[in-house]
Amino acid sequence: MYKRIIVKVGTKVLSTEDGKLDVAILRHLVDQIVAVKSKGIDVVLVTSGAMGAGRNLIKLKNSDKIAEKQVLAAVGQVSLMSTYADAFGKHTQLCAQVLATKEDFRDKTHYLNMRTCFENLLSYGVVPVVNENDVVATTELLFTDNDELAGLVASQLNADAVIILTSVEGFLNGDPKNKNSKVIPEIDFNNIGSYQKYISPDKTAFGRGGMLTKFNIAKKLTLQGIAVHFVNGKRTDVLTDLMSGKVLGTKFMPQGKLSAIKRRIAHSEGLTKGTVQVNKGAENLLISKTKIMSLLPVGVIGISGNFNKGDIVEIIGEKKQKLGFGIAEYSAEKAKELMGTKKARPIVHYNHLFIDA
Repeated sequence: MYKRIIVKVGTKVLSTEDGKLDVAILRHLVDQIVAVKSKGIDVVLVTSGAMGAGRNLIKLKNSDKIAEKQVLAAVGQVSLMSTYADAFGKHTQLCAQVLATKEDFRDKTHYLNMRTCFENLLSYGVVPVVNENDVVATTELLFTDNDELAGLVASQLNADAVIILTSVEGFLNGDPKNKNSKVIPEIDFNNIGSYQKYISPDKTAFGRGGMLTKFNIAKKLTLQGIAVHFVNGKRTDVLTDLMSGKVLGTKFMPQGKLSAIKRRIAHSEGLTKGTVQVNKGAENLLISKTKIMSLLPVGVIGISGNFNKGDIVEIIGEKKQKLGFGIAEYSAEKAKELMGTKKARPIVHYNHLFIDA
């Protein structure tokens, strides 16, 4: 079915009712990953659970939530990885810890080094176990949640699919608390309007990022040709059943594949060095599905930030709505000089442009 998958398991799946690490669920997940790997499929695991593991070990009285989070994550990360290592070890399978912050995806050198590390681990049959480095991540460099991290890793490694293990059965056509709400088995973003009404910013049922965040991440990944599955992670054998072809949860259907550069650009939220604003004419051309267009200076009406050639910039429309991202061909200073100029080289070439408006 797939040759390479990213499996993301959330806090609710890995937690008991009192917020501690559910070791039984973790061990069953590892059993399934090993079974999937035995079929020749590369697996990268993006995991939550460090703070839950920390709650098993230490009781804190500090009212400072940031300090509490850092301590629980720091103490718990050791225990979490020890539990994973032990569970994989029972199958004579090695795993490796990879901790990440957004900064690792902002800098091109870091990005390529991390990708090389992943590829080397996978080539030796090691399962990378990835988590956000909560201990050192600052507010502006926090991932929305580990779904975003999973999306970045999937894009980086050109994965075939991302499997999101959640605490619900899939993407629902109504309120999760409403018993009449049903799972949508398949979503095709070519017909996105028919699903838009089901999107809610509510975070209670879907963790830190919420339903809207998950939907948007799935949209970005499908545009890159990466399938996304939302399934109930507490269901017995959910991963092995899914990989054997059983229809479970919600599948977001993939579209055409993107280049490695465009995959990197696609996940640039919060990583940009500046903004390029375009007029309505340029906006219409950029979002056109029938024309291949670079971003030319003649259509630019505003430049902000202090970016250099090679930096990632956000592209916004006339009303300041986000259109996408691209790699700048000029510095901000040079771009301002050329703004509105005809017959000039593109500010962002089509090959380095990702539009998801």
